[in-house]
Order: sequence, then structure tokens, then C-alpha cells
Amino acid sequence: MALTIISLIKQVPLPTEMRMGDDGLMDRTKAKSIINIDCQFGLEAGLQLKKQHPDARLIVCSMGPQSFDPSLRTAISMGYDEAYLLSDRKLGGSDTYATGLAISTMLKHLGFTKESKEPFIVLAGRQTSDGDTAHVPSQVAESLGIPQATFVESVKSDGEGNVIAKRIIEGGYQMMKLPMPCAISLTPTGIPPRKPTLAGAIKARNAQIKIFGVDDINLSTEKIGLSGSPTIVANVVNIVSERPPVILCQGHNESALVDSLLENMKKGGNVLEKKQAEEKKTAELPDFPYYDNRNGAKGIITWAEIANGKITRPSIELLTPARKLANELGNDTKIMTLLIGKNIKDQAQVLFEHGTDEVILVEDDRLEEYLVLPFSSIFEQVIKQRNPEIALFAATTSGRELAPRIGMRTGSGVTADCTGLEIGEYINRKEKVINKPILHSRRPTYGESKLATILGFVYPQISTARPGTFEVPAKIEGKIGILSTFKPKLTDSEFRVEILQTVRGESGLVNLFDADIIVSGGRGTTGDGLQLIKKLTEALKEKGLKAEWASSRVVVDEGFAEYAHQVGQTGKTVRPKLYIAVGISGAIQHIAGMKESEKIIAIDHNPKASIFHFADFGIVGEYQDIVPELIERVKNGFTFGLEAAKN
Repeated sequence: MALTIISLIKQVPLPTEMRMGDDGLMDRTKAKSIINIDCQFGLEAGLQLKKQHPDARLIVCSMGPQSFDPSLRTAISMGYDEAYLLSDRKLGGSDTYATGLAISTMLKHLGFTKESKEPFIVLAGRQTSDGDTAHVPSQVAESLGIPQATFVESVKSDGEGNVIAKRIIEGGYQMMKLPMPCAISLTPTGIPPRKPTLAGAIKARNAQIKIFGVDDINLSTEKIGLSGSPTIVANVVNIVSERPPVILCQGHNESALVDSLLENMKKGGNVLEKKQAEEKKTAELPDFPYYDNRNGAKGIITWAEIANGKITRPSIELLTPARKLANELGNDTKIMTLLIGKNIKDQAQVLFEHGTDEVILVEDDRLEEYLVLPFSSIFEQVIKQRNPEIALFAATTSGRELAPRIGMRTGSGVTADCTGLEIGEYINRKEKVINKPILHSRRPTYGESKLATILGFVYPQISTARPGTFEVPAKIEGKIGILSTFKPKLTDSEFRVEILQTVRGESGLVNLFDADIIVSGGRGTTGDGLQLIKKLTEALKEKGLKAEWASSRVVVDEGFAEYAHQVGQTGKTVRPKLYIAVGISGAIQHIAGMKESEKIIAIDHNPKASIFHFADFGIVGEYQDIVPELIERVKNGFTFGLEAAKN
């Protein structure tokens, strides 16, 4: 049977050309557009699979206005056979839930269902640059009822009806075997997308793009568009740097420049003041009655992710916003944490000591490693039994895959990668009521240039929190809580994805989050393969400091570092006491991952590099000259004012 390869793409505006409208929302009408970068890698993955299956049928699909036509034709010029566009004004304002539902309905209309006799694979980019949610691939997979793998770096067919995928996880990777049909989302670290050929361009020019409306695919308007989406964007504001202007070091050579840095740091200059809580402007509320639409939903549930037999730090961080929200909700709102795995009962005490009120334990030998199908089924069953009003997940590779799949099952919207969570209200002028209480989830978007506030109206309200954003709550030794055991109903079909191998080191996730000093290399440090970056890190470790090395995304893309070491919007978010950025230009996506550092030192040969706008101290010079001088100073006892870690 011939294989069908379906690539989902989105045309996105360039973030630099986005403007904010008078209504506080984003206006993309005048911005130039391109095929989303991650989607381009998905397109290439499909073309690579066709090499294994020369008779495969290649289809490209998208949802959006008819101005998406050029992107679909570009896919055809790269080698795709057919193109389909779902375009209808009724889809305007759709959130990711509504988008996933609409795209999956179009695929079903084209004959692609879990019961399909002929095999197919749905490919997509990991996430889009205008939303950065990574939700839609999971939502499409759930709606189709097929297995999935997200954050995949490479994919191939085993020739026996299965897909072998290399999935990136924190601190390493997994090799997985998925039966067809399945859905795969690709990271931008795989094989770079090819350029269109001349013959392909001629083919694309004459190709017919099939355009569907919602009526053509029998899609009900009840759950699409702005009115049918379970979440709305309530507000968007510009993000501005709150760090004082950089202090540039002065000197006629590398030794003098480093002397200047050390002197400035000893003076303690450029102290970052803590953010002052903005005084909320109390707007005059309309004379509407308050309406609580929770319909009995109560409590907050979080997920405790397990790696190497221990609860991951991002999962413990979740308990900080969870407790804050519980206090704001009042009325004895409790925090429940779902703990799933094999022989992990002892980890319940860790959760109690960091603030959860109840641990719901699910133990099964088959659940030693995270698998999206059984884990989403377990969560759905627990949610139906406990009826929480809020569900929180860490925005790890697994959390960003699991949360939207659960949201699709419960009909809830999901807000991704949040950096702020609080309880507020919503003036519903259409219904003439004030919805209260309601979760306000705040997340950076549009290349980290804007901060959006998202509201959800279906319970539980689901959000993922960016790792490294919230501090680990204070530990209370010996604190106890309620330990409950839950026995889920699981079928063999929920274990049809097989994990062939898991490679997870002790470095990466844990040490980057725990490090007091992070030395990070960018494109400018690849000349020596990051050797000087690593040597400075080792020198700091030899002095007893908790130091780790990291990199920017381009260094990972070019193969000089593993994803586990990547800092930024698409990597880790860290908050060390000191972040040393070497040869990093300062793209806003990288800044997103390190801007919460207490002190930032930037070293770059370009005095106009953007990184200096976000640093406390700066050295303009060649890293090959500056870093060896820093290494010598560290060996002679300079530790940037930090004390050695206590054992």
C-alpha cells in the first residue's frame, strides 16, 4: 500500500514587522510573511521519507487566508504533489484548540482517519514563530486519535509500517517506534530545507490549490473562530528591558579590559533592582453582576514529571505559582499533584515538603518512562473524577506535548510557556456579566517582543509554565499531606508507541538550572568548537563553583552542542547568579532564556551587538583574547564575587 505523507505548514509574519493595533492586539496585515521556519524542516522531513518510499504521495495542507497561496506553491516547488487550504472567515480568531480541530476535520474529509487502510504520516513544525505554543501537532493527533511524537530531530521509516523517530528530551534524547498512522512534529535541528528547483517552480505555477470552506468539510462553527474558541487573547503589551544600561569595560589590551571588568564588579556596580509591582489602575467597572462559571470545579492540579527516578526541577517550580493561585482563590483551595511512574512512591514526600496538599499516585511498571497516550488518558480520568478548576504543567518537551492533548480531550484551551499566572476577572460585555474568578495566563509571544494575557473559559483552565521562570518553593522538612492511589483504566492500544532507547545524562537540564554561573557560547565561539567556553567553565568548577556551559540555538543547529545545552526561547530558561555571554549577538529569542540572570557579562567583538543592551557589564574584544585572560584570573582566585558551593 502506498504511503501518504502530509505536511502541515503555516505562513507567518516576520516578528520584526508586527505592529500593535489601537485595540491592544497585534496587527499583522502589513507585515511580510514567510513559511514558518519549523514547518520548513517538516517539509524537508517529508521529502527525505519519500526517498525511502519513492511511490509515496506528498500532500501539503494549511489553514488561513487565501494569501497563504504562495507558501503552498513553494512546497510544491520543493517536491510536493498536492496542496490544500482551509480558508473561511468563520475561522478568524481561532485559538490553537479550534485550529487543531479544524485542520484534523479537513484531514478526515480527505480520508485520513485512524481507521484508514492505507498508511499515512502527518508532519508538522514543532511550533510557529507568531504563537510559539507547539500545541497544534498534539491537538491534531488527539483529534485524529493517532499516536504522536513531538520535538523530533530526525525521522525514518523502518519499512514495516512504523516510524523511527529521535525525540529531543531534557538532558538527552529518545529513540521511538510509532506505528502508522501517526503525527510527528520536527525541531529546526534536522536536515535543512532544500531550495525549490526550476522545474518545481514551473510545476508550482501551474498547480491547482484546492481551497475548502468550513461547510465543504462539514465543520460545525460551534467550536471554531473567536466565539467558539475556549481561550481568548485579552491583551497584548510591549516587553521592555528593566536592566540598567551596560557598563562597558575600558582598556588598551585584553589584560586591561579584564582588569576593568573585575574592578567594576568589585564595586558592585549596575545592581539590577527588583521589579516593582505596578500599581494596578482600577478601571471603573460597568454595573454588571459577577458570575462564577466554574460550575463546581475547584482546586489546582499539577503534573510531577519524572526523570532518572526523580521529580524534575520544573515540576517543583510549578508549586510556587500553584500556591499563589490557591491563596488568591481562597476558600481552602487545595493543590493536587499527579505522580505517574514506576516505584516512585517515595517522591511524594518531595512534593509535600515543597507545598502540595495531596499527591495522586499512579504506579505501573509500563509507565517508567513518559508516554503521551497513557499519560493523557490517566490525566483525563483524574480530571473527570476530581474536577479541578486549573491544571498546570511545566513547559518541558513532555509538558508542551501532554497539556494540549489533554486540553483536546477535555475541550479546554491551553496557554503555553507562561511567565506569569494570577487570578483576575473578565468583563464580558456580550453577556453583560463580570466573570470572576478567572485565570490570567501571561506569556511572551511574537519573538519575545510582546506579552499576551490569555483567558480560558472551559474548565480546567490549562497552562504550561516556562521552566526557570518561577523559583523553587521553600522546602519544609517533614511536611506531610494526603497520599491517594489512583487505578486508571488503560488499554493495550495506549502502549502502541515503543521507546527503543532513552539517553539522558546528568548534565543539561538539572545542572543548567542549578548552576550559579553559566558560560554560554554563540556563533562567534564556534571557531575552536567552544573549547575556551568549556575551559573557563572547568576553571570555575575547580574553584568549587557551580558552573556549567551553555550555548545559543545557532550553535546547536550547526552541531557544536547538544540541545540539552541550549538556552533561549526554544531551549532552557535559566536564572543563574552570573551569566557570561560570549560571542552571542543578542537575538531576542536567546535573551528570553537568560534575562532573569542576576548579573550578565557580555563579551563580543561588535560594539553594536544587541547583547550589550541586556548586559550589566560588557567587554568589546575578541573572545580568543579575553577568555584566556579570564581563565588565568579564575585560576589565580577570582570568582566573580561568588562563593564556592558547600557540599
